[in-house]
Amino acid sequence: MSDEKKIIVDEDWKSQVAAEKEELKREQSSAKAPENPATTPPSALPEASFALLITSFATEAMVALGQLPNPITQKMETNLDQARYVIDMLQMLQEKTQGNLTAEEETALEDLLHQLRLAFVAVQAAPRKE
Repeated sequence: MSDEKKIIVDEDWKSQVAAEKEELKREQSSAKAPENPATTPPSALPEASFALLITSFATEAMVALGQLPNPITQKMETNLDQARYVIDMLQMLQEKTQGNLTAEEETALEDLLHQLRLAFVAVQAAPRKE
């Protein structure tokens, strides 16, 4: 064996990249702009679902409980009235949808409410910083 290192250059990748660029250009040129953007669903948003709805409420409650930073101020803030309101909204949602949810949705909502209530009691019982 010789001590010289052999460098092997694979020229095929260059042609593959060029082909991919051409394909991308063709796709972009053939894609038409939507005629009415108001009727076109935004692709960046997730699909609407019950799980997403209750998760949104839970996130709001966690911010109000000081468990997550406020997305506007980036500060940890506690607002027990807001947290109680969001938890009550979730409870109302549970009552109004009773019998209309899948078993998974019912379990998720019940577990979420349980966790939020526990967090509320823990924050409420904790000594406040002045």
